[in-house]
Amino acid sequence: MRRAVSRWKLIVLPCAAVLLSLHALSPAPVTAEIYQYVDKDGTIHLSNVPTDPRYRRVNPGRRAFRTRIETKELERLIGWYSSRHRLDPALLRAVIKAESNFDPRAISRAGAMGLMQLMPSTAEALNVYDPYNPMENISGGARYLRYLLDRFDGKLHLALAAYNAGESLVLRYRSVPPIDETRHYVRKVLRFYKSYQSRPVSSPTPSRSSAVPVR
Repeated sequence: MRRAVSRWKLIVLPCAAVLLSLHALSPAPVTAEIYQYVDKDGTIHLSNVPTDPRYRRVNPGRRAFRTRIETKELERLIGWYSSRHRLDPALLRAVIKAESNFDPRAISRAGAMGLMQLMPSTAEALNVYDPYNPMENISGGARYLRYLLDRFDGKLHLALAAYNAGESLVLRYRSVPPIDETRHYVRKVLRFYKSYQSRPVSSPTPSRSSAVPVR
């Protein structure tokens, strides 16, 4: 049963201010559910009474809004999910680098969220409950990347283009779409990928006591 909470007024904040507002809300005696969506201007809308289908629930009390993730923890997640979804850890690392520069709270003007910059619709389709949570985000992003690689017969440049621009555009052009941003994105990820392959990072194997839940 959902806990009854008092209604708040809609809060509309610029991206730079949202973390401070969430921090201010978190000590409340009763922890209410908070929802957010990002409009086309990059403004984050927060409310505990979602009135728009674009709202998605967030929880300011969780680690989702940390300023960074420890390297050891990040590598453990990359190692786990790259193995689970048959991906080269260097590729998964390269996508994260290109998408968010390893910032788990990154959010784009289009509303893409977290380490692998999942759009709200993609996160929902992947059953990612909290896209700012590193574990959930990488789990969803790795599954999506695996799907795109399979969809495009293992052709990495097409899978990356689809990750950036959507698979429908790649299918339409049967190649990397003639979009400067997408072409730049593909080149950037491939450059990072080559760099990480030449200097691989050891990804710790989860122990029984710290295993990553299967998703």
